Amino acid sequence: MILLSIHNLSFPIEDPVLKFLLVLVIILAAPLLLNKIKVPHLLGLIIAGAVIGPNGFNLLARDSSIVVTGTTGLLYIMFLAGLEIDMGDFKKNKWKSLGYGAYAFIFPFILGFVGAYYLLGFSVLTSVLFASLFSSQTLITYPLISKLGIAKNRAVNITVGGTMITDIATLLVLAVVVGMVQGDVGTSFWVKLSVSVILFSLIVLLLFPIIGRWFFKKVNDKISQYIFVLVMIYLAALLAELAGIEAIIGAFFAGLALNRLIPHTSSLMNRVEFVGNAIFIPFFLISVGMLIDFTVFFKSFETLKVAAIMLVASIGGKYISAVITQKTFRFTKEEGKLIFGLSSASAAATLATVMVGYNIIVSETETGEPVRLLNEHVLNGSILLILISCTISSFVSMASAQKIAETDNEDTVSGNSHEEESLLLAINHQETVERMVNLGILIKAHSNTEDFFALNVINEDKNESSVKNAEKLLHQATDAAASADVKLQPLKRYDNDVVNGVNNVIKEQEITDLMIGLEDEKGFSPSFVYNLYNGYLQNDHVNVLVYHAAQPISTIKKYAVMIPENSDKEAGFFHALLRVWNIARNSGATMIFYAPESIIDLLQRIIKKANIEAEFIIMNTWHDGEKTAAGLKEDEALIVFMAKRGMVSYIPQMRLMPELLNKNLKENNYLLIYPFSEYDKNSPEKRSFGNHRDFIEIGNVIQKIFK
Repeated sequence: MILLSIHNLSFPIEDPVLKFLLVLVIILAAPLLLNKIKVPHLLGLIIAGAVIGPNGFNLLARDSSIVVTGTTGLLYIMFLAGLEIDMGDFKKNKWKSLGYGAYAFIFPFILGFVGAYYLLGFSVLTSVLFASLFSSQTLITYPLISKLGIAKNRAVNITVGGTMITDIATLLVLAVVVGMVQGDVGTSFWVKLSVSVILFSLIVLLLFPIIGRWFFKKVNDKISQYIFVLVMIYLAALLAELAGIEAIIGAFFAGLALNRLIPHTSSLMNRVEFVGNAIFIPFFLISVGMLIDFTVFFKSFETLKVAAIMLVASIGGKYISAVITQKTFRFTKEEGKLIFGLSSASAAATLATVMVGYNIIVSETETGEPVRLLNEHVLNGSILLILISCTISSFVSMASAQKIAETDNEDTVSGNSHEEESLLLAINHQETVERMVNLGILIKAHSNTEDFFALNVINEDKNESSVKNAEKLLHQATDAAASADVKLQPLKRYDNDVVNGVNNVIKEQEITDLMIGLEDEKGFSPSFVYNLYNGYLQNDHVNVLVYHAAQPISTIKKYAVMIPENSDKEAGFFHALLRVWNIARNSGATMIFYAPESIIDLLQRIIKKANIEAEFIIMNTWHDGEKTAAGLKEDEALIVFMAKRGMVSYIPQMRLMPELLNKNLKENNYLLIYPFSEYDKNSPEKRSFGNHRDFIEIGNVIQKIFK
């Protein structure tokens, strides 16, 4: 039967197993083959789609299965763009995004209108709709940019924000033109459109985060969390369509809504990116390729003429807008090229607009043939536009992104900071393991790929069950880290005293940061307080972090950060401050700093170079900070800079902090940070600042201020 079915094989292939196999082979082979000749594999997937599609060798039909999976890929691209955007930088650069969005809409629109009205002889309404085709842009190269690690670059940030503006404007033009052609434009039309768009925005941006925070608190199952993300993407896309705008805008808004709930270094983020880049996004690129029909360009000179005007308007308009953006905001030459590369691809909104215009029949000729709002020459020209624009976008984006990434790496290597941090998690309780690993992933430098440890100390007098329990805890820790694509090294140590065991490992592995987790019920027990002050804090060269987690760290909205007077004079202050910066940058949470005026001034100078979402409140006395800590609300957490007795920032009231936390913050997350009091003379390079690019700037600024 199998042999018979193969002999009777017909095209396009209908067997689901063979169809899926063929697509997977293309997805596998394209990067492997094209990377060797330095051709972006995104372009290879589009070309492969054209070859196997109905206009090529007709191996596969562009049926519902391809369309559905490809649509998911398109929504995924927009969702990732919203999810990975740095909200702090986004707010800081909102006017730049608006300015770029205006440039990217206006210049292609002007070129398109002139070409349509004066060169092609289209009507005013048709010319307006034709011109709007070139103002939209599809971020097909965003996955490539993200993979190179420059998704937080300012040029990428404003391009992503500008894309939202251009696509919304384009689709609004489409809605208005269609309404005018059909005679539906009036007061009721504008009211209905405005109300529906506002309602959609409020539901997605305000209600989705509430639903997401509740879900992630209640559900720990990783698969369910991922499916929930997909549900949110499609629900937002559906709400966008109901509001009268394109589904891709809904997906982008869903990314913005869940931005703070899916930390950039979390296991969920790793799953979201992995599945999208492995399956859905390649399917979308292949489905776009299936639309390409090379034969139409040899059948009609008019098609080539229309296509040429479309290319000039789209590519030329995007190039002009990128250059003016670069000059206006004083970006580097490579950042200007990156803006052009990201924005020059036309696919999603362009194709959607063309299809709508093509399907609207304005009138009929004397012979009874339909006169369409956008004729078949525009439809065929849009296919060539998609192919060429995606080709240009792929090559320009890859070239400029690689140069920016190389420059960033050079800055990292040549910077004043060469820290190679070593982070140790002292795990002893099963319920705290995953929470500690998640926090450790947030606070560690991205460049730290080897020096991340989990330790369990086994009493030499204990039986075999203690060994098995240690192995279980360490296995749980390594699994939690691996799910976020982070390597964690498990350590077992036999010792009669847990504190001695931990301290010995600190010396052996040259640990810079020790994290200890508190049990939910016990909190600061008398025995733990004794071990803390008389054991762990005796390490003068190590940051000690004491962590209590009552809820997933991704669901925290705000952190109140208490910093006592003279903390900036401690040897380990800036090292500890970088841990707070890492939490803010990787989780997107807002940091509210309570500190003396002198330290607030210092923090404000740092934030100008390395932006996070932060607020600053002057704390005149430690008692003021304690009142703030006691009044934390739900989904808020506390970070306190502590000090050992004898340090310049030590305050006697700090001894009462454990009692205060046990009493008032059982339902909240909190983190106590004890900065090291002395530099390690044996390895001073390990007491500098993180060499992750995001924090080099902080290190440089801090060093200048410190001098």
